[in-house]
Amino acid sequence: MGDYPAVVQSQIQGDHEEAKREEITSENGNELKAPTLVHYKWWIQMVIYSILVLSTQAIGTLLGRIYFEKGGNSKWLATLVQTIAFPILIPFLFIKSTKTNKNIEIKKPSFIIVSSLYALLGLFVAGNCMLYTIGLQYLPVTTYTLICASQLGFNALFSYFLNNQKFTPYIVNSLVILTVSSSLLVLHNDDSGELTNNKTSRQKYIFGFLSTVAASAGYALMLSITQLALQKIFKRESFRLIIEMSVYQSITATMAILIGLIASGEWKKLEKEMEEYEVGKISYVLNLIGTSISWQFYTVGSIGLIFKVSSLFSNVISILGLPVAPVLAVMFLHEKLTGIKVMSMLLAIWGFVSYLYQHYLDDLKDKAAKGVN
Repeated sequence: MGDYPAVVQSQIQGDHEEAKREEITSENGNELKAPTLVHYKWWIQMVIYSILVLSTQAIGTLLGRIYFEKGGNSKWLATLVQTIAFPILIPFLFIKSTKTNKNIEIKKPSFIIVSSLYALLGLFVAGNCMLYTIGLQYLPVTTYTLICASQLGFNALFSYFLNNQKFTPYIVNSLVILTVSSSLLVLHNDDSGELTNNKTSRQKYIFGFLSTVAASAGYALMLSITQLALQKIFKRESFRLIIEMSVYQSITATMAILIGLIASGEWKKLEKEMEEYEVGKISYVLNLIGTSISWQFYTVGSIGLIFKVSSLFSNVISILGLPVAPVLAVMFLHEKLTGIKVMSMLLAIWGFVSYLYQHYLDDLKDKAAKGVN
């Protein structure tokens, strides 16, 4: 990634320039406080969004798998809970955000453009959520999460064409290793007993695999489109805008999924499904509520990381949480951690470290260029 992506340069340089202006203006002993506060504020926000992505991704994935393990069968309901919790974010829309560039007046995009963007992103979300649901239904959590590593490769490809993402040997190494890590799971077969234990046929296993790969590609494209929209349409950064994007695209996705739930007729079976849920009605409801809240805050964290760095970095943080869900699945769902899964997981971690090292080199280069010690 030789140079930062355009969105990183504009945001980070904007913060540094603002700090520099405050430093030049003040001639007293407090001149170093402004850039220090700006610097730490950026890192604190990064940490918060990263924690949101890492924690809620693992929880949402595990709860989604438990839903199917304990008797849930509705694909549309499992998809709906990934978007329907958007009302919990509405109160945050009333929080006033400070503007990043106070001296620059940015023209607001037209209502038609913004509406079209949210509609497009919402439909993307609805389609991806359904594909992810199919993958989670037919695949164990360990296999499912490792396949999701392929989305980083897709994201890098889309970022190259849409977001001016640069490739370096470390980035290429990361993408190749993560692709191999995911591809290894195609070789996973019935010898592990995995398919028999989960009552999943070989055909459904392959269908789940392909659905998860397709979802990963779609999600990666959505992230790149989101970053492009931030650069070309909104041209600003605020906490309110993060919440707006999360809420409005979730509204569109929820409406599309509700139409699918009603048209499919699955809603008629939900009462019986709740009655027959293995661990009871209360656990059934709590599972759905927990899943929906987890994925809604995951969306906030993911969009926040796109704001602060880039779509590719947002995806990298998601991949960082890769080992968490499989470990939890082995502990609580008693899934087998086979040799090929361990190898795939280690390769995925290696690929992530390779990318992170490139980000570290970029940070050093950026500091050297600015004369920061």
